[in-house]
Amino acid sequence: MEKVIAVIDLKSFYASCECAVRHLDIFTTPLVCCDPYRSGSSVVMSVTPYLKKKYGIPNVCRKRDLPNVPGMIYAVPRMSYYLRMSAKVNSIFLDYVAEEDLHVYSVDESFLNLGPYLHYYNCTAVELVERIKKDIWDKLGLVATAGIGPNMFLAKCALDNEGKKKEPYFAVWGKEDVQTKLWSISPLTSVWGIGNGISSHLKRIGIHTMKDLATSDVSLLEKEFGIMGHQLHDLANGIDGSDIEEKYTPKERSLSNGQTLMRPYKPEEAIVVLREMNDELCYRLRKQNLFAGKVMLYIGYQECSFARQRVLDIATDDTDSLFESIMDLFNEGKEELPIRGLCISFGKLTNPPAEQLSLFEKAEDRDERRMLDSAIDMIRAVFGKNSVLRCSALTSNSTVIARNGMIGGHKG
Repeated sequence: MEKVIAVIDLKSFYASCECAVRHLDIFTTPLVCCDPYRSGSSVVMSVTPYLKKKYGIPNVCRKRDLPNVPGMIYAVPRMSYYLRMSAKVNSIFLDYVAEEDLHVYSVDESFLNLGPYLHYYNCTAVELVERIKKDIWDKLGLVATAGIGPNMFLAKCALDNEGKKKEPYFAVWGKEDVQTKLWSISPLTSVWGIGNGISSHLKRIGIHTMKDLATSDVSLLEKEFGIMGHQLHDLANGIDGSDIEEKYTPKERSLSNGQTLMRPYKPEEAIVVLREMNDELCYRLRKQNLFAGKVMLYIGYQECSFARQRVLDIATDDTDSLFESIMDLFNEGKEELPIRGLCISFGKLTNPPAEQLSLFEKAEDRDERRMLDSAIDMIRAVFGKNSVLRCSALTSNSTVIARNGMIGGHKG
């Protein structure tokens, strides 16, 4: 059976959700998803197509970069609402295809394998996509765009480089369009899967266009990129063997927690935030019954940054032990400079290993801390994250109470 893949994207998703609930037209309404009461460095999550077209505002920017637009509507982001809308869209997709033929790529974009269903619905791929798009509009008031192709790569390129740009908001690319459409995409970073690093590497070896890549010597690409060189060559020729049904499993999992600070913090003030981030990450660690064997720290100063990691002698889920390791890294990279961002990560995650005793710690002390952590975890699970907090949560340096009411760093 011939493969027919569609990728469906929701146009300016967050801004469209806000317009839908207000019964406003995204093509005539100046609306931005941004909290007007936060600082100028706050991220604008999304803007309407009207603002993109008339004022050239990018979909994601900083609040301070917004021009003075008459009648601008500031919609405070609310992630729980957007996630509910995304779930409703996925439910519509599942009215048309089975779960194994749906790959949710992001909150506002999904791949659908339409091939097995065209005979059942007695229609073409374009007709089926139009039915799905109409269903999304009629039920949710959201505008969907689409790309259709014989594989995921060409479908995605069709969406990004043609389907999103103008009505009727879909594009169909086949193998016959590789030389006329795929090869003409510029710059290389506009191609799905080619980021700045790969693009720069390709340019260093004399490859500046998709045509250059498609007609280049595979042995050269293999020498420079390894197995990825073959994949890049295939993609440039419109060949993609990936399957929607394949589920990606990362070789090494990690947990992370990061935030951009609302004002410059002194190093001693940042310790309060680091402690709170560590508490949250340890809670997530124990909730998944995991131990961490590596800690990582990123400090974003106003003028520079610091990043360091450390492999632990003994994997653990102990809050105090992990915070001690983070503080060791923090003291290594501490500068008397204003801090604007912090991120911590736990890596080398494993299931609880066999009991390993330490010569430098009493077993009773460790067991007492473990019981305390467990009790706090149970209270938070039942009564919410703000039910048990450190006293430092009441200080001006703390961010934990506000962030516990957020999803993805934005109001829930």
